[in-house]
Amino acid sequence: MGIVKWLKSLIARPFRSPLRDSEDPIRSELFSIERLEQHAESLSAAQRITLKPSRGRRFLSRVKDNSKVLVESHRRIARAVTARRSIPPAAEWLLDNFHIIEEQVREIHDDLPPNFYRELPKLTDSPLKGYPRIFGIAWAFVAHTDSRFDVDWLRRFIRAYQRSGPLYIGEIWAFAISLRIVLVENLRRLAESIALGLDAREEADALADILLDIKVKKSHFNEPLYPYESVPLPRAFAVQLLQRLRDQEGTATPALDWLAERLAAQGATAEDIVRMEHQDQAAMNTTVRNVITSMRLLSALDWAQFFEDVSIVDEILRAESGFASMDFSTRDTYRHAIEDLARGSSLSEIEVTRKVLWDAKNARIPQGALSDDAVIEMERKGDPGYYLISKGRARFEKDISYRVSLKHLVLRAYVAWAAPGYVGSLLLASCFFLAIPALVSYEQGTGYLALLALCALNFIPATNLGMALLNRLVTMSLGPRPLPKLDLHAGIPKEFATLLAVPTLLTSKEAIEGHLENLEIHYLSNPDGHLQFALLTDWTDAPEEHMPDDDALLAAALAGVSRLNEKHGPGPDKNLRFYALHRRRLWNEKEGVWMGWERKRGKLYELNRLLRGDTQTTYLESAKPSRGIRYVVTLDADTRVTLGSLYRL
Repeated sequence: MGIVKWLKSLIARPFRSPLRDSEDPIRSELFSIERLEQHAESLSAAQRITLKPSRGRRFLSRVKDNSKVLVESHRRIARAVTARRSIPPAAEWLLDNFHIIEEQVREIHDDLPPNFYRELPKLTDSPLKGYPRIFGIAWAFVAHTDSRFDVDWLRRFIRAYQRSGPLYIGEIWAFAISLRIVLVENLRRLAESIALGLDAREEADALADILLDIKVKKSHFNEPLYPYESVPLPRAFAVQLLQRLRDQEGTATPALDWLAERLAAQGATAEDIVRMEHQDQAAMNTTVRNVITSMRLLSALDWAQFFEDVSIVDEILRAESGFASMDFSTRDTYRHAIEDLARGSSLSEIEVTRKVLWDAKNARIPQGALSDDAVIEMERKGDPGYYLISKGRARFEKDISYRVSLKHLVLRAYVAWAAPGYVGSLLLASCFFLAIPALVSYEQGTGYLALLALCALNFIPATNLGMALLNRLVTMSLGPRPLPKLDLHAGIPKEFATLLAVPTLLTSKEAIEGHLENLEIHYLSNPDGHLQFALLTDWTDAPEEHMPDDDALLAAALAGVSRLNEKHGPGPDKNLRFYALHRRRLWNEKEGVWMGWERKRGKLYELNRLLRGDTQTTYLESAKPSRGIRYVVTLDADTRVTLGSLYRL
């Protein structure tokens, strides 16, 4: 019986949280940027964390509760406006910008999955014990800036914190959501205070209406004042009552005397509470304005760029490898690999980064005379990605004593034996789907021959079901693995000079104008860098080598290309941007016509020979692309490229 009572008392005991211990606004001494940096360093030295994955404090329940309180406070303020009651400026900010607050709450719910929260390092000391360290850092920043967001201050604050010890990659990514949570928490406290103040002023107005209706006899004032004799008077209530009664004639004098006595019992005077109330209203208005403005800025900030500005791992990789030349998705893949390797070994993320860079650096040291293949292999091994996401991963894991999880062991074995694994899994799945109707039929007394016939009829449907299920599971388990890419958002560099080629036929002057217009659109969509554009043209098949309209059509194409070059000017190396490369007809014995050799396939084959300096092609003598072309992108005549798509290719 004693245990039952103890369990009941435990369930009934209110949950205690540092977030619930105080409902005061998150506001502390305002720091200059230099003082804020000093505070960040001291905070880093003082905080103690645990890396053991855990759920920690119940976090999302407070976020949900904050959302409910904000919605209710918004409704109370709206009711006050509808009733034509005056509201403070802070309440107006809350009322006019509530859509921003709702957006922030939605983003918190969307961007904080439970598994991600579990992996964040948690604080082991008060006052935020059990909460993620990055949440405590965000709390400190908000408190000492009065919720005013400045990206430069924030960047310096995080860098100063990491002078004593680097933050983990996941923590920096979680900083944006942590800031949102703290700002919403602060706004909840402010909104609750605003709503309580409105209720207090409404109650003071109701009491003042009663007192001002009573005749001059002092004894009549006592009855409505009895409920307030034994409780402290809220400041908003006292100030509103004072303002209502102060300018009245002798009717309100007894009530003013009573109010002065009650305030004196609380250690204050009328002037004191009016001054403090005005100060609180001004401070609350400033903080609410800062919170709303900061929420707007948080949504507009490029957090990926911010992360890379403050990440120590990124700083090391940029300094000692070609990490900066890769696109964001590739850089993020490298970072995820470092996170995973550090989580499965005894090394920190910084140590894993330095180790992988050391291996890459040693691989770039040539060992004697090297063949072309050996040079290529050395270059591959000289990139950190070889050890993070490529063939060098297995050996690197052994070097750092990485503990592979059972799930990943199974997946790796499945990938290593992909063909037999897939076929075997398909057979098992097919047998499973065959067994279900077979067992049901057997229990109903079906004979063996009939069962065999049933299985034969159901074999193809069962195989289709098994294949669909297997493909679904493989896709979910393995997922896509995008290839590493370079970041060419500023344009294609000279060493990757590219020619965009559009094979087509010269059929009419109208069609030629359409092809030239599309070629110009391709250029306008990708105007930067060492990129050239060419029409690869043939005359149509003909019974003779030369037809009457041939020269006119070719002249129209060449004239159109010339106009484009005059209109858009030369490229980075003063080369022409646009070309028309035309081939003569050859006799095709098999088809019995004069035509471009091997049509489209031959056109592209000869283009590659031409770009490599071959002079024995069927292309006519004309302006040719520069010899430095390394890549060719071929588009059909009706294909459109989107903005920047060639750089991404």
